[in-house]
Amino acid sequence: MDHLTALKVFRQVVEQGGFAAASRQLRLSPAAVSKNIAELEAHVAARLLNRTTRRMSLTEAGRQYYEQVARILDDLRDAEQALGPLQQEPGGTLRVSAPMSLSLTLLSAAMPRFLARYPRLSLDLHLEDRRIDLVKEGFDVAIRGSDRLEDSSLVARKLMALEHVLCGAPAYFDQHGEPAQPADLRRLECVRFTLSGHADEWTFRRGAQVERIPARGRYKVSSSLAVCDALRAGFGVSLVPRVYVRDDLERGTLRAVLPDWTPVETDVYAVYPSRRHMVAKVRALVDFLVEELAPPPA
Repeated sequence: MDHLTALKVFRQVVEQGGFAAASRQLRLSPAAVSKNIAELEAHVAARLLNRTTRRMSLTEAGRQYYEQVARILDDLRDAEQALGPLQQEPGGTLRVSAPMSLSLTLLSAAMPRFLARYPRLSLDLHLEDRRIDLVKEGFDVAIRGSDRLEDSSLVARKLMALEHVLCGAPAYFDQHGEPAQPADLRRLECVRFTLSGHADEWTFRRGAQVERIPARGRYKVSSSLAVCDALRAGFGVSLVPRVYVRDDLERGTLRAVLPDWTPVETDVYAVYPSRRHMVAKVRALVDFLVEELAPPPA
């Protein structure tokens, strides 16, 4: 039995004054109307309607049940109508979790433009590098450097690919030597970002050749900003997204090494609940991020 359908059929039978009129109103066959009523009565273990060949009337139990059912169905209709504006025009509060480094580098400057585009929308942006539980903690969207989903009801939409670069301070390479090939990293101090998918092993490609090097060192940290600080201080080398150190590379504060080898990339995703009932505010943000983070034309 479809419980909601049965409740709607019961209401219409009562309000239309009979099975035939309810059948016409609902565009169901008389047999389907009778079947729903019979299954509903079996479900509640009570006779709801007295029916003869000439007339139909509510039992005492049926009258009490009808009053509750009508109120519930009215509340459900009101709830669905209240959602209408949210489905059509972005509004309300949007709770978003995003990584600290990525947000400060690429996203935070764009957020005022997003809010200016949607004046009925408020943004609650949480900057943290930890992996949050999207549903349990009540977030609408999470920005992640991975498409790994802990819940099958979630959807991941790719926003961009972060190119990485192996780099360190010139003073560090002057003292310890610049690596000529990936294997040389075994003798260098590797600063590791613990929340990345490649914290303990760094992968490099050159044509068909692939090198996987264990990343070892005395310093591992859960913030990309702290990794960059360690590199500037001349502590070691690390694989970091190029966009995080672009200014350092241009100024010469940091130096990229192994230019003939391509390090691993990190794909960045917007993760959100299933698109089946995707509200307008979530769609607006995801579309904006795709637009904002799209690579420039070649």
